Amino acid sequence: IEQITPQISQFNLNAAYGGYDPQFTFGGPHQYNDSGAYFQDGQLVLPTEDYGNDFNSALTGGTPWGMTYNLGGSINEQHITKNFSTNFLSGDSSSGSVGLSVTQPLLKNFWIDNNRLTILVAKNQLKYSEQVLRNQLITTLTAVENAYYELIYARENVNVQQEALTLAQTQLDQDQQRVQVGSLAPLDVQQDQAQVAQSRANLIAAQNTYSVDQNTLKNLLTDNYSQWHDVDIDPTATLEAVRQLFDVQDSWSKGMTERPDLQEAKLNVERQGIQLKYDRNQLYPEVDLIGSYGFNGSGDQYHNSFEQMNDGSRPYYSYGGQLTVPLSNAKARNQFKSSKATEKQLLLQLKQLEQNVMVQIDNAVKQAQSAWESAAATKQARIYAEAALDAEQKKYAVGKSTTFTVLQLQNNLTTARSNEIRSLADYNQALANLAAAEGTTLERQHLDIKAK
Repeated sequence: IEQITPQISQFNLNAAYGGYDPQFTFGGPHQYNDSGAYFQDGQLVLPTEDYGNDFNSALTGGTPWGMTYNLGGSINEQHITKNFSTNFLSGDSSSGSVGLSVTQPLLKNFWIDNNRLTILVAKNQLKYSEQVLRNQLITTLTAVENAYYELIYARENVNVQQEALTLAQTQLDQDQQRVQVGSLAPLDVQQDQAQVAQSRANLIAAQNTYSVDQNTLKNLLTDNYSQWHDVDIDPTATLEAVRQLFDVQDSWSKGMTERPDLQEAKLNVERQGIQLKYDRNQLYPEVDLIGSYGFNGSGDQYHNSFEQMNDGSRPYYSYGGQLTVPLSNAKARNQFKSSKATEKQLLLQLKQLEQNVMVQIDNAVKQAQSAWESAAATKQARIYAEAALDAEQKKYAVGKSTTFTVLQLQNNLTTARSNEIRSLADYNQALANLAAAEGTTLERQHLDIKAK
């Protein structure tokens, strides 16, 4: 969804350059007028009838330095008929002109005008949309990576719960044999049966979690869930803790330059700076250079006017300047003040975001360090739990321990194994979250994605 946004921004930027597109106009109205009869100084003036054709065309547009131009021409032909009581007069006439007129601002709209404002803002928006896309990519990739490690954990946890069920079932089988030979009271077997039932329930819950985590990852990987519904995802990776060195200063440096949301905030400040530049320019009065040059033509027919315009025998020109001063300029002044205050607000928001990013990175580094230490500690806890259960089972075999103690140590081992894989998953997820906090997820995954 988000990858379409830069395309939209690119189209809007292309459209912004349309402000410089020349416009061609052409018109050719036919005119007719009948004045009718009327009295003047006691005398009757008979009707006057005239008709004619006007043709005009122009090529108008603007330039990137604010100048506007109008290259155009017009020509008309008029036929006049006048009736008197004793005679009839008629005549044809034609006139036209062709020329170029330009207006160049010297203050207002000189170094920036509405067209340039629109283009600069559109360029800024294109960069902004690319950062938004990058942010979405980082968010999605981090979610996929976290879901992937969560799925591995769920799979390993199924194995842990299966081992717990195997231990409980083995203990039950052995104790049932002891009951048969009379070396164990039947009441102790009920403890084993309760352990087996609880282990089976834990296994069912772990299997359900594994199925749900598969659906979570499928939803992140595809836009056609029905096609993936019956597919079993089997991760090829295993949970392990690869030692990494953490440097908060280095992570801060990466975050300040790589975080997409920070880049978005900086682009907001940049865009407001463009608006502020425009609003400041609108405070000035309009001081414009104006000029025109062309040729006139006239005659009885069209071709007479065209010939005179073509040979340049009747030139015309003008040059000079004009000054337009708004008397109060309240709108421009207050708009400038508003833009300036908005820029200050955006700068404060950027500063606040930078601090928040530093805190997020610091927390992410601490979380990764803690997860690393936890992974090492839970590994040792699992080793000790295995040794403790093995020793207790040997004591139980010679009658120096109880069923309750053995079952308790089995539960301890299952918890230790589950804690170990949980800490390994947490560590790998902490690394993914740290990369997201730094804004280096794409680099970490060796991805170079550019918006088209």
